[in-house]
Amino acid sequence: MWMVGWIVFRVGKGDTSLAELNATKLDSAARHEFWTEERCFITELMNSPDQPNASLALSRVEPGVTTQLHALDGLCETYTVTKGTGLAEINGQVHRLNRGESLMIPAGASQRITNDGPNDLEFYCLCTPRFVANSYVNLES
Repeated sequence: MWMVGWIVFRVGKGDTSLAELNATKLDSAARHEFWTEERCFITELMNSPDQPNASLALSRVEPGVTTQLHALDGLCETYTVTKGTGLAEINGQVHRLNRGESLMIPAGASQRITNDGPNDLEFYCLCTPRFVANSYVNLES
């Protein structure tokens, strides 16, 4: 006995049209590094309402600096180190991070990172869903 499987594609009322499947180029005009009260420099690489599921930024922490203790309400964040070394404190636990390593930080966790190396520490910050300013909670004040 032979079984033959069939896949049926329907295009009709309520289905996604081909026009809705086009790519959207996100605005990159705002890609410049800026200083934050968090005691680090940020370059937002991708943060758009057109992509609500995620945002991506590059963070730069100078040698000897510890960022502000904070939490991100409702956002999971993943650090991926591209340069330098650091000590990430997440909910009181310290994690060493070296170039090429990543650390996932659960939503609402207290967090900060210390650059313990002689050069700048740089890392990508991937937030899911995307970062919005009112999700940032300063835990030092």
